[in-house]
Amino acid sequence: MPMQRCCPPTRVTSKTFEGEVELFKAIADPYRLRMLATLAWSPYEVCVCDFTDALPLNQPTVSHHLRVLRDAELVTCERRGTWVYYQLAPDALDRVEAATRTVFRRKVAA
Repeated sequence: MPMQRCCPPTRVTSKTFEGEVELFKAIADPYRLRMLATLAWSPYEVCVCDFTDALPLNQPTVSHHLRVLRDAELVTCERRGTWVYYQLAPDALDRVEAATRTVFRRKVAA
């Protein structure tokens, strides 16, 4: 006799939210979240040296965190000589909102 289920089986698999998982991983780190907030609140682009002054992290670690944010397409950068300046990607907030809505979306029963 088959086991009685209390509710219908879920269709969510490990592959369902792959893109969203990567985006949320990028913002899950407290230092990366602080970097994003700094970029969001700054009227100017921010240099790596500004982050090393503001955070208890060395330059290679700051650069690693910024690379993760760039790979997630949450920040953009521009090299000027030996300096690299970062800013929030124009669609960063929209992407985070869309990912959140995708995860929490519920289908309305017809």
